[in-house]
Amino acid sequence: MIPTDTHLQIGSLLFEGVDQIDLTGPFEVLSRLPNTTYRIYGKTADTVRDLKGLRLTPDATLADAPRLDVLHVPGGYGQEAVMEDDVILDWVRAQALSARSVLSVCTGALILGAAGLLVGRRATTHWSAFDLLPYFGAIPVNQRVVVDGSWVLAAGVTAGIDGALTLAAELRGEDVARAIQLQMAYAPEPPFNSGTPETAPPAILAAARTAASGISAKRLATAQRVAARLGVEVTGG
Repeated sequence: MIPTDTHLQIGSLLFEGVDQIDLTGPFEVLSRLPNTTYRIYGKTADTVRDLKGLRLTPDATLADAPRLDVLHVPGGYGQEAVMEDDVILDWVRAQALSARSVLSVCTGALILGAAGLLVGRRATTHWSAFDLLPYFGAIPVNQRVVVDGSWVLAAGVTAGIDGALTLAAELRGEDVARAIQLQMAYAPEPPFNSGTPETAPPAILAAARTAASGISAKRLATAQRVAARLGVEVTGG
């Protein structure tokens, strides 16, 4: 736990095609932490759209970001372009290596992987991309939230809230994290038990895999290129 009198700079990466809940779920949690500054950074100052069209505007550009204490990397379909964008990858790499903590959500883990930051690290990501983690030298762990040292990696979309609460407890203590959870009235009671491949009905899962087949193929091709660049060998890859 970091003493509350230590000010923390928290920053989130924003890019075209982000999944807004990957961004705003953790924002809801981490922006409530005491004695922090939370800002959102984009490659430019331009407004972007999330994967469903929601407009989002960064607070500042990557170049204007200070050294962050906490780096938050969300995912979304737009992660594909980011994984081969040297400007963004260089920024992510520099910030992650100097930060106290890193939080990835969903396919934000693949961005960290493309930056060469997952080699030898336990990690998780969205179920549709989970099989790609070895291409980045990661150790796949099929859990909703995975903690590896000072890093917290959350699986798909809504898991970012759980990951952020986990990180909040690491940063400011469990009482602060519990208070934030209460303020958010975060006590999920989903009407269906269909939120994971293990619990979804087979027909629903098959349809979801079919719907994701296009982006999954693109992600595999990108992951293979990244693996070649990083010198990671994947059996059967």
